[in-house]
Amino acid sequence: MHRLIVAFLAAFDAAIAVAVGIAAILAPLTLVWVFGLGDTADWGALWPASAVVWQLGHLVPLGITLPGDYLAATGIDLGAASFTLSLAPLAFATFTGIFAARSGSRASRADAWAIGVVTGTLVVGILATLIALTSENPLAQAELWQGIAFPTLIYAVPALLGALVTEWREAPHGLIARLRDRAEAWHGGWGEVIGVSARASAIAVVGLIGVGALVVAIALTARAGDIVALYEAGNVDLLGAIAVTLGQFAYLPTLVVWGSAFVAGPGFSLGEGSAVSPSGTQVGVVPGVPILGAVPESTSSWLLLLALLPVAIGALAGWVARSRLLDAAGFLPATRAPRRMTTDASADELVVLSPGDDPRRSTLESLLAKARQPDFEPSAEIVEPVEPPRPVASGHEPFLPRLVVTVAIAGIAAGVAALLSAFASGSAGPGRLAEVGPSAGPVALAVGVEVLVGAGILLLASRRRAGETREAHRAAGSGPRAETGWAGWTTAPSETGGPRETIWTSGIDREDEAPARHTDDLAPAPPVAEPEAITAPVPLPSSSDTPPERPSVD
Repeated sequence: MHRLIVAFLAAFDAAIAVAVGIAAILAPLTLVWVFGLGDTADWGALWPASAVVWQLGHLVPLGITLPGDYLAATGIDLGAASFTLSLAPLAFATFTGIFAARSGSRASRADAWAIGVVTGTLVVGILATLIALTSENPLAQAELWQGIAFPTLIYAVPALLGALVTEWREAPHGLIARLRDRAEAWHGGWGEVIGVSARASAIAVVGLIGVGALVVAIALTARAGDIVALYEAGNVDLLGAIAVTLGQFAYLPTLVVWGSAFVAGPGFSLGEGSAVSPSGTQVGVVPGVPILGAVPESTSSWLLLLALLPVAIGALAGWVARSRLLDAAGFLPATRAPRRMTTDASADELVVLSPGDDPRRSTLESLLAKARQPDFEPSAEIVEPVEPPRPVASGHEPFLPRLVVTVAIAGIAAGVAALLSAFASGSAGPGRLAEVGPSAGPVALAVGVEVLVGAGILLLASRRRAGETREAHRAAGSGPRAETGWAGWTTAPSETGGPRETIWTSGIDREDEAPARHTDDLAPAPPVAEPEAITAPVPLPSSSDTPPERPSVD
């Protein structure tokens, strides 16, 4: 694709990402202005209000200053007139990041990932600058550089990661492809360490987010009555209830991170001196936000078992990594079953049997179905040569690559957990509400240790010998039967003039690995339906021609 087209599409993606985020805020606020404020609405404040909410959703701290008449009407202390609001509704940053990653991936598939990432980042930077310059208002103010840099980075980093991941996985040429090829050419089991570590770490991170979402869903369901009670205590009308619900939906990803921190063990806080964790809960006075009714007033010691979930997630990531490392190192034999092709002289058809079909049963049914036809002629089965199976590696499975992968999985999971905890925490108001959310350090430590234990169980527990692997597969009937040549079941007339025989033929030199000769006596049987098969016409030799020669084995 032409580079100019890639740049145009990347710029369009960036503009759409910003526009959708702004529209998601501007539309409900417009309804509030129209139906809630009516004639008293200040339409000049609609755009600044929408802009600062978009900035807050992209991790930009806001300095809130409450007006004096509002303080007098509500009786709020003058000391709470000014505070910092930095607890971000992560729904907006999540949408921007996902959209940016998809844009970077598309730019990579168009062989212009650098141009796509740079162009999209520039467009978001320009739009963020315009929003920051036009969002000034006396109630909520943000630092200009933060209003520009934070949204731009939230778009640029996922776009770059999406492009690099796609380049590493799919690109046939280029700088990243050359680095990948060099990394995969490392010997001693190191060739797959980078790719396996990235894949297993992604599984661990997605699993942690998944268990956090599950915990939040269970809490919302179990304490739905308390949530409804807080709605009723708020004494809001329908429009207000809709606005509050939409605002809580914007904070839903934030609550998912809180749920992950709760499962890991450290939990989160709802203000200075409070704690919500499996080991105990002490919250004090909670703000009257309805969704906070899902926070339990007390916990049980049984909830400490939730820490086993990150261990299980680490074990799953370790199992995936171990399987790929074993396969890449050649410790798992890989064989391909032969395709069996049966020619039918009466129909001039080539019937291809899938590897899961029984050749003897298929041949028998075909013969019974065709035997009643007057122009029936014997059929012969053609066996495609089998590719030689990959030899199983010898010696011990390398230990150091597995150790590096284990540490990488735990380290990346801990780092992402710390980053998400930092995004999902901040100040939600004055006073004790200045500290809300999980603490990044304890959460990272807990997640790292738990994932390390789970991944280590699968990656470091045992060292499998190649000989044991080969013998185990042979005993299970899944190992290779021949190192070279061809193999298959063939039907042929009996030498004594009796029933036709179904014989296993192969190019195996070692008789102890070949199956024994098998004969099927074809007794009269009722007609059966012809099995469905993938057919394709092929020319057939006449009866006077000699049968096709089998491939020779060196």
